[in-house]
Amino acid sequence: MNLTEQLQADMKDAMRNGDAFRRDTLRMVLAAVQNAEKDKRSPLTEDEAQAVLTRQVKTRRESVKAFEDAGREDLAAKERAEIEVLAPYLPEQLDESAVQALVREAITSTGASSPRDMGRVMGALMPRVKGRADGAVVRRLVNEELAKSVPAE
Repeated sequence: MNLTEQLQADMKDAMRNGDAFRRDTLRMVLAAVQNAEKDKRSPLTEDEAQAVLTRQVKTRRESVKAFEDAGREDLAAKERAEIEVLAPYLPEQLDESAVQALVREAITSTGASSPRDMGRVMGALMPRVKGRADGAVVRRLVNEELAKSVPAE
């Protein structure tokens, strides 16, 4: 069963169980997948559907931060609850130490030696961590690792 079919089946289960919050959250994600299919004018691949789901979760994480900054804890809590509903559908997330190891490996394989080589390192690294690590965290770790390789003046 692919991701879209799983989301649809789980939405139907939520409807049967009277879980309106879960139903509505899954319905929003399915609508985003359908919109992406309309934009593409063909069915999404499994990776493309996963990317849509990942974007939905990322948007909610950004919303949590914005709501907390605005003092709207009620809305932040709602977004957190939606993330909890969607989290089981995401690929297993890499912890920071695993990303750090992949960063070092990418730096070695690309021969990067300074922060100017960040684009090369990110280009080699992102396909390996796609959907399993936040791009901002990856970028920060690459930056830190490349900064270590530059001698202090």
